[in-house]
Amino acid sequence: MFNKSPKPYTDLLGKTNRIVEGTTIKGDIISPADFRLDGHLIGDFESTGKIVIGPAGSVKGDIICVNADIEGKFEGKIQVAELLNLKSNASVRGEVICGKLSVEPGADFSSSCIMKPIE
Repeated sequence: MFNKSPKPYTDLLGKTNRIVEGTTIKGDIISPADFRLDGHLIGDFESTGKIVIGPAGSVKGDIICVNADIEGKFEGKIQVAELLNLKSNASVRGEVICGKLSVEPGADFSSSCIMKPIE
């Protein structure tokens, strides 16, 4: 009657992946869950969730995701279906396609930008 199966460990954490500061990944990442990157990614990233690039994080490659918060550095092409949020210490260079864009004062936004919903 009260025999509930235990939840997987990832359900308890909200299914967020994390790459910590000091870690460098060379290659592509495909993830259905949210992702926080405080390290460095040299390659492409694709997710049906949200990516957060922390203040020490950086991505050199292409990103496709639903939402994104950037505090660190990004260089490449980013496609965000909904909201791209650039914090004051963010540096974004390349090409941006997004549904909505939020840029805090102080952010380095040296990109071409097209605002449209991504199908």
